[in-house]
Amino acid sequence: MAGPMTITAEEVNCLIHAYFQDSGFQHSAFTLRMEGRLDNSHHIKKHIPRGELVELLSKALLYSEVEAHWKEDGLANNCKNRFSLLEHHVCLFDSDEQPHPSAQPNGSSYLPVVGDTKSKRKSVTPSSEDGHVEKRARREDDDSESAMAVDGASTPKTIPKEVKSLVELQPSFTEGVIKKHKTKGATLPKSEAVSVLRAHESEVFVASWNPASPGSLITGARDATIMYWDIPTNSWDGSAVPSLPPTSKISLTNSTKADLTSLDWNKDGTLVAIGSLDSVLRICNASGETYMIDDHHKGPIFAAKFSPSGQWIVTASLDNTSCVWDVKDRRLHRQYRNHGEACCLDVDWIDDSIFVTSGGDCLAHIVSLSGTKPIQTLKGHTAELTMVKCNPSRTRLVSGSDDATARVWNLEAILLDKAPTPIVLKGHTKCLTSVKWCPNTVPETHELVATASFDMTARLWDSSTGDCLRVLMDHTKPVYSLSFSPEGFQLATGGGDGYLHLYDVKTGDKVWSWSGGVRLGIFEIDWKKWGDTSRIALATEHRAVVIVDPTKLHGVRTT
Repeated sequence: MAGPMTITAEEVNCLIHAYFQDSGFQHSAFTLRMEGRLDNSHHIKKHIPRGELVELLSKALLYSEVEAHWKEDGLANNCKNRFSLLEHHVCLFDSDEQPHPSAQPNGSSYLPVVGDTKSKRKSVTPSSEDGHVEKRARREDDDSESAMAVDGASTPKTIPKEVKSLVELQPSFTEGVIKKHKTKGATLPKSEAVSVLRAHESEVFVASWNPASPGSLITGARDATIMYWDIPTNSWDGSAVPSLPPTSKISLTNSTKADLTSLDWNKDGTLVAIGSLDSVLRICNASGETYMIDDHHKGPIFAAKFSPSGQWIVTASLDNTSCVWDVKDRRLHRQYRNHGEACCLDVDWIDDSIFVTSGGDCLAHIVSLSGTKPIQTLKGHTAELTMVKCNPSRTRLVSGSDDATARVWNLEAILLDKAPTPIVLKGHTKCLTSVKWCPNTVPETHELVATASFDMTARLWDSSTGDCLRVLMDHTKPVYSLSFSPEGFQLATGGGDGYLHLYDVKTGDKVWSWSGGVRLGIFEIDWKKWGDTSRIALATEHRAVVIVDPTKLHGVRTT
């Protein structure tokens, strides 16, 4: 007889904390982490797969559905009323539109089984063919009675064998994703173009190529470790090469709340700015040696970016401020409190003396180094403004928000003190996760903007007209990351389903897909080119860094 199953409030809080992070509710996650004192819990260090809370709730709902329709001699499978997390269930049958008289107040319906009891849920035995195994191993005493305790309160519950078998034989979400993609023609190659590097011990959140040193890559993970890599730039077979070790590994802190959030190189690749949840700004050189550390912020740093010349760094923090740092003198230049009581979520430079910040107050502020107050405020978004990005010429700005829209602003007009009138990019149904400008524009055409969303799509837009040119719908979970190829011919998307898709920007056709065979997300994509060498780096939830050589991919244009 196994001991009782227990659920503690601490475990539930960790699940909710992970759900907040998955959903992009960073402020809520931070608040729960502080108020729940989760940093003192050993559970906070455990890997919680994306969507775990939703998956557990769906399984609980399935059990409740089976329990409501169960009687000793069978299972009723002709109830037409769907189950809901928040609504009391009353059975509804084909015979009439009223609840069946045998429906009990607790939502149970004692009816004989009609037809095949297995037809309601198709039975699928998990297969390891694609590298998938059951999430939790079945125990030998599955048929025994068990008790569940919530914070010490036990509620014995007998689980019928038939209920157990029905619940346990549900197809895994991962297998459903694989089968769905196979029907779409996506590929799951063990390709010579792909190499999977395993050295991190937790989820890899950020990855950034050195702009000046071919093959030099830096990656950062949830456990506050930084890895430096020297990736071969000559021809190599990624599938045959043994896992390449990093050239150096740096543990930034022993803190349990030091997830890496941001990496940004200066223009000549000599220094990299590192943002982290531990509120500390760090600058390291190209070999990993510390150049500067400052803990002036009192909340997590979400973004840290060099100015075009590399003279300044601007940071965005959950402490409701942005800060500008003098890189040469290694000191704080000024702290800005323009978002009131709302957190500052992103920053970018317009030129070497003017920058833009976005925040939880639904506003973007354009600020000059010579003053403290905004020289212009951009209004119109109706939810947290989570990202701002200038185009390559720094003449226009795109802002992305939790209100499911992006807006394109004419910076030249704004800096001339003209009333800002944005182009609104409307079409997504959930909050945005990423916005990117196409690096190159074909003569006599408009600049392109790409957006990604929790609605499981990416979109390509004409930034001058606001027209949606393409809707990319191959992902089965939220799309987290975007990257154009350096020439602007392709768009790469990475999602919570673990897939990387490459699309032709002109036609919108999918030209290549890859997955590691697990339903763990791709958090960041960085596509860089040095001369004739081109490489794509992926930061993944699977604790791996994935390198793709696009020159070896059929149909991917690199020149």
